[in-house]
Amino acid sequence: MTRVRPMRADARRNYQRLLTAAAEAFAEHGEGASLDDIAKRAGVGSGTLYRHFPTRQALLEAAYVDRIEALAARADALAERLPPGEALAEWLNELGVGTIEVRGLRALLGSAVADSDVAAATVCGTRMREAATRLVEAAQREGTLRPDVEPVEVLRLAHGLSTAAELAHGDGSGMRRYVSLLTEGLRPG
Repeated sequence: MTRVRPMRADARRNYQRLLTAAAEAFAEHGEGASLDDIAKRAGVGSGTLYRHFPTRQALLEAAYVDRIEALAARADALAERLPPGEALAEWLNELGVGTIEVRGLRALLGSAVADSDVAAATVCGTRMREAATRLVEAAQREGTLRPDVEPVEVLRLAHGLSTAAELAHGDGSGMRRYVSLLTEGLRPG
């Protein structure tokens, strides 16, 4: 049995400072923010950053895991109070607006829907796919979503919608219209 040693206090502080610096840098520069800059902002060396987060993807996920959890929980909250088709549309709207407002989330959503076993196994990928699956399957049972639509396809389309809304309006103001066009197109014939 392998025992995991708890982090030392200074390592925990460095970890938290890195997360704070990463969230700030990703908000300013998107997912392409300089990792060296993030380490400098946190007051640590690059080696410390890479010890905690071996890849940019790992740092992005750690910086936004709370947002991902909140978006996944929001799917369940919407499912409790709205009919399935409406819950799916509202969640897609909130997901799209969130990926525009919080730079870096789009990269996580993109990696969550990539054709890769590694991507699907990430925290982001797992939580987003589970939330989408619950909403898609409920809408299909309700008859408001075509039965041949896969949850990952809906997430991929949401990724594209957020890109389209940002290009058209610079913010999430056009998202509801794009979601409406999408969901109407996905209804059974």
